[in-house]
Amino acid sequence: QVQLVESGGGLVQAGGSLRLSCAASGRPFSSYVMAWFRQAPGKEREFVAAVNWNNGNTYYADSVKGRFTISRDMAKSTVFLQMNSLKPEDTAVYYCAATRALHILLGQQAYRYWGQGTQVTVSS
Repeated sequence: QVQLVESGGGLVQAGGSLRLSCAASGRPFSSYVMAWFRQAPGKEREFVAAVNWNNGNTYYADSVKGRFTISRDMAKSTVFLQMNSLKPEDTAVYYCAATRALHILLGQQAYRYWGQGTQVTVSS
């Protein structure tokens, strides 16, 4: 069983930065894809970014490209989401997700394991 625990959310002013962490445990992640999704009030959960654990390939939603960076620390089994130039529309609960896959997947239905979520609020 894979466990994902997010941390690092909070309240920040527009233009500021936050760094989210997702600590993973339960099994080797050598064939996994790790991703971040977010869900704003009244909206569907949406893909934000993903990283291939094996080769480090990344993929971003257009809305965050150039502002967010996803990375992994293989020794600590931790995935990070560095969020810069935050906007009020980035306000959401951010979820870490994982699934066994060879390539990055964008649909939430493809991800088997989920964290509990961490709130990010960006004030204007």
